[in-house]
Amino acid sequence: MEKELGRRALASLLLLLLLPAPQPPGVSGFSTAVDSDFTFTLPAGRKECFFQPMQRDASLEIEYQVLDGAGLDVDFQLVSPKDETLVFEQRKSDGIHTVETEDGDYMFCFDNTFSTLSEKVIFFELILDNMGDEEQEDWKKYITGTDLLDMKLEDILESVTSVKSRLSKSIQIQTLLRAFEARDRNIQESNFDRVNFWSMVNLTVMVVVSAVQVYMLKSLFEDKRKTRT
Repeated sequence: MEKELGRRALASLLLLLLLPAPQPPGVSGFSTAVDSDFTFTLPAGRKECFFQPMQRDASLEIEYQVLDGAGLDVDFQLVSPKDETLVFEQRKSDGIHTVETEDGDYMFCFDNTFSTLSEKVIFFELILDNMGDEEQEDWKKYITGTDLLDMKLEDILESVTSVKSRLSKSIQIQTLLRAFEARDRNIQESNFDRVNFWSMVNLTVMVVVSAVQVYMLKSLFEDKRKTRT
């Protein structure tokens, strides 16, 4: 009976550690998970801004890439809750920035107002560190009968946290690789269309030049003298 209680307590601990913490109602922005990514289309002449709630002594990392669009460039701006510009970049195709945060909403914007014709496809990823750590410290209050276990619950927590961190890192790397692949594919498709277009132009010019040369050579050998009868 005591061993059964110990197994149930261990199962409850693992379940609580693996389940995401519930979000309070009324909070907007991205989830306070380890990382979040988003891909969107930014029309020509438009500017799009996003907000991310942060807390003090946390870390916010933003990485973005322009996947498609003429020039593969965009303006980027990161603003603190005190309305201070932390990062401002012009006509960049990609970038990565990390800031130590304070309480409040951080705003980051992508600006394509300099382009009048071409829309841009933009991918960005948010990596949040030290978010909600105080919730993870309350795991002990859900455990009963821990003295019946032969192993230390602290070791279990450390192992589960390490596995979760490595899985999150793997997901992040795979997401970035997909973004790079999408960007390279768009560049290749654009180059393919350009090669086909200019190949047709060159073929048309060659046909016209050949026709002109045949006509001119033929005109040189024509007998233009009039014969009298």
